[in-house]
Amino acid sequence: MAAEVKSPSGIAKLTGLADFLGPPKLLGRDDKLATLVIKVDEGSPHLKIIDQGVCLKCLEKPCTVTCPVENYKVEDNGHTTIYWSSCIECGTCRIICPFQNISWRYPSGGFGMTYRYG
Repeated sequence: MAAEVKSPSGIAKLTGLADFLGPPKLLGRDDKLATLVIKVDEGSPHLKIIDQGVCLKCLEKPCTVTCPVENYKVEDNGHTTIYWSSCIECGTCRIICPFQNISWRYPSGGFGMTYRYG
């Protein structure tokens, strides 16, 4: 849809919507994550650490650096905590854990991620 706009010199020129919006913006990681809708099932976490003892022995803790939303934290006592309520269900944690110590399943019906914009 074009609109007629007069320049300061008084000359009319046709402009399109793109002229008003500017160049397309490439979304960064945080911008993309902000488009997600997460419906949390508080009573049934879909991520669990199977055995904290195994996590205590793990020196590299790859889950803490590979989770795209940084849901894994190492506490002062050495235990690893999962903040599963903001999980985007990518599955990276279950693949990257060298001990397969993360129990991961899709959230029950109606809960979990809703992706917008593909």
